[in-house]
Amino acid sequence: MKFNGFIVSIFAAIFIAYFFPQGIEIFPLKIITDIGIGLIFFFYGLKLSPAEFKTGLKNYHSHMVIQVTTFVIFPLLALLCLPLFEAGTSSQLWISLFFFATLPSTVSSSVVMVAIARGNIPTAIFNASLSGLIGIFATPLWLGIFLSHSTNFEFTNVLLKLFLQIILPLGLGLFFQKFLGDFAQKHSKKLGLIDKSTIILIIYSSFSNSFTSNLFNTVSAGDLIKLFALIVLFFLIIYFGLNTLCNALNFDIKDKIATQFCGTKKSLVHGSVMVKVIFGSAAGTGLLLLPIMLYHSIQLLIIAYFAENYRKREGSGFTQ
Repeated sequence: MKFNGFIVSIFAAIFIAYFFPQGIEIFPLKIITDIGIGLIFFFYGLKLSPAEFKTGLKNYHSHMVIQVTTFVIFPLLALLCLPLFEAGTSSQLWISLFFFATLPSTVSSSVVMVAIARGNIPTAIFNASLSGLIGIFATPLWLGIFLSHSTNFEFTNVLLKLFLQIILPLGLGLFFQKFLGDFAQKHSKKLGLIDKSTIILIIYSSFSNSFTSNLFNTVSAGDLIKLFALIVLFFLIIYFGLNTLCNALNFDIKDKIATQFCGTKKSLVHGSVMVKVIFGSAAGTGLLLLPIMLYHSIQLLIIAYFAENYRKREGSGFTQ
């Protein structure tokens, strides 16, 4: 339930963008969001605990399954869906689906849900953090391979933006972690407000551009239903596929929970940031964010249900 306020704010931002696409032009949104992105990854670096990383490092079987699922299986599923889109790699809807599929796992909600289900928390912390780091490079690399010929995607420019807006702040955060790490952990919730505020502003700006350019008028209701059905299908395939794989590999119940929960997650934070860094203020950024926003809501609701079931079953001594 703690995530509901954030989700409501996201859809409120879209609502405001629809009716008032130029409503807050007096604010320099680009400068504010650029600074916000830098702060997100600076604080991310501050909050990366070396001790927790070391503790989670040993469970390499789970790590391999989670990272391969996040950065290989998800994108391959999106590629398999390519024949469903007439325009192929030039389809804005398919690009938005593929972009969503290449994103890293979310951090906070993965760890929270694993904790609720009484899973392997060190493994969840390690993988959620590692996924965010890998995603900085994996997401633009996937996009560069498949979109460079069909869009204005320029890999060299993207790398430069990534360095200035993400890697450099992250590096500074890691450098100052030993000095300010305890402060960042203590005030994690307050610092999280900066993350969420930045994401909401990016979403407002992205959808404002899309509504102003009438981009959504070119997308039919049938296409939106197809997109929604595909992301739900992605979740179910990955979640139950990981369940089968974990059973085959004889993972214990705690590792199975961490693997299923971390392997199915996709990060709205990274998605919003990557859209801003890679695609800038292009008219299609609102559409690009649509799959990850829908998936973010779905994954929270469904994983919360499974987490509660796991918690009850483990509490009663039933672990299979």
